[in-house]
Amino acid sequence: MKTATTATTATTAPTAPATSPLISRAAAELLGTALLVAIVIGSGIQATELTTDVGVQLLANSIATVFGLGILILLLGPVSGAHFNPVVTLAEWWTARRGGGAGVTAREVAVYVPAQIVGAIAGAILADAMFGEPLVEWSTHDRSAGHLLLGEVVATAGLILLIFGLARTDRLQYAPVAVASYIGAAYWFTSSTSFANPAVTIGRTFSDTFAGIAPGSVAGFIGAQLVGGVVGLALVEVVFRRRRTD
Repeated sequence: MKTATTATTATTAPTAPATSPLISRAAAELLGTALLVAIVIGSGIQATELTTDVGVQLLANSIATVFGLGILILLLGPVSGAHFNPVVTLAEWWTARRGGGAGVTAREVAVYVPAQIVGAIAGAILADAMFGEPLVEWSTHDRSAGHLLLGEVVATAGLILLIFGLARTDRLQYAPVAVASYIGAAYWFTSSTSFANPAVTIGRTFSDTFAGIAPGSVAGFIGAQLVGGVVGLALVEVVFRRRRTD
C-alpha cells in the first residue's frame, strides 16, 4: 500500500494497487486530497475562532491534520496508494522509470495530478462553506521569505525519504501512522509549517484564513517542494542503497 501532506500535507508510498480501475483511483485521489485540505483549513478556522493564542491554534491545526491524514491514508491507500500529493506521484513515477519496481505510469500521473489539484481546491471551498466564510477569497498570508522556502525543501525531502524508505525496507504497512506522525512533527520543526504538497499549496490560496497562502507565494513554495522531492529521492538512494548481485 502507498500512503502521504500536509501540512500539510501531504502523501504516501510507492506501489499502487493495480486492481482498482483508473477512474476509481482518480476519484480516491480527488476525494482524499479534498478532505485533507478541508481538514487543514477547517481546523485552522475553528482554532482561530476558539482562541487567540497562535501556539494553541497551530497545535489544534496540527493534531487535526495528523488524525485526519492517518485515517485518509488507511481508508484510500488500498485504492490509489493515497498519494494526495503531486510530488509523491512524480517521485513514484520517476522511481519506476529508473527500474525501481512497480509504480504509476505517465498516463496515471496525467490523471492523478489534476485530480489532486481539483480536489485541493474543492476542499478549500468546502471548508470555507462549512464555517460561513466567503467560498473563494484569495489568501493574503504572504509566505515568500527565503527561510520558509528552505523549510519546504526540508519538509518535502523528509516526506519522500520516509515514504520511499519504508517501501525499500518493506514496511509500508506502517505508512498511515508514520506519514501522519511526520507531518504532525514537521508542522513544528519547519519554518513553513510543512505544506510539502503542491496541490495542497494551490488549494490553500482559496481561503483567506489561518492556513492560507497568498497566490504570490505559491510559485516559490512549489519550486521548493519539487527541489525537496529531488533531494529526498537522492537521500533514499544513498541511505537505502540496495546491494547489487550477479
